[in-house]
Amino acid sequence: MPTDRTTYKYHFKKGNKIVHTGITNDIDRREAEHRSEPGLIKGHINQVGFRTTRDAALQWEREQARKGKPVTKK
Repeated sequence: MPTDRTTYKYHFKKGNKIVHTGITNDIDRREAEHRSEPGLIKGHINQVGFRTTRDAALQWEREQARKGKPVTKK
């Protein structure tokens, strides 16, 4: 089980509204990807907490989905 803290948790927001909740190992790349989506150009990423392990980040993402936050369906 890896213990490297290489994964970011984030909310992508448009104004004050969270439009996506996710995890990534490259937050700048992920923000650029979100901004390339139609209608989200003016959005921005808010990092949530510190970098963490991938397993912990996946658990956080599942908890966010249970709370009704918008996440990517995999």
